[in-house]
Amino acid sequence: MSNRHTIILMQTSQHRASRTFMDYDSISQAMDGICGLYERKLKELNPAIRNLTYDISDLYNFIDGLTDLSALVYDHSIQSYLPYDRQWIKHRTLQHLKKLAQ
Repeated sequence: MSNRHTIILMQTSQHRASRTFMDYDSISQAMDGICGLYERKLKELNPAIRNLTYDISDLYNFIDGLTDLSALVYDHSIQSYLPYDRQWIKHRTLQHLKKLAQ
């Protein structure tokens, strides 16, 4: 399940022009990408702090603050993409971060 092409669909504001997508070779890389987006946002807001820390609730607040966030994950068995919502992404980011912490 780790090497499944994943497309993240995101809208950062109410403006339609803020719609974008990012594609990754795996679910794990996609979760890294979402965490990276949040970390870049933290660095923008706190440029003087060298080592930023955050907990999962901070990341969840960032995810919930986006106008829209969803994922399309390729399923080899049916040769098509399956849609997943914001809650699934939050669950997968938590699993991903736990795995990295081990």
